[in-house]
Amino acid sequence: MDDNWTEIYSTSKPYQAEIAKQVLEDNGITSVVVNRQDSSYLFGEASVYVENANIEKAKELLKNIEN
Repeated sequence: MDDNWTEIYSTSKPYQAEIAKQVLEDNGITSVVVNRQDSSYLFGEASVYVENANIEKAKELLKNIEN
């Protein structure tokens, strides 16, 4: 990720990261999910990144999503 993108959400449940991405995209915010979870042992995190210009709006949209 370059300096124009910031992680705004992280979870150990990759499906929740995908839900977060969909919520953002439904509201016109481009986002990227980076899944760092090991597929064999199922540990690690999935993170959602947005462009820096959208950080505040994205955090507001995702404040009710549970980890």
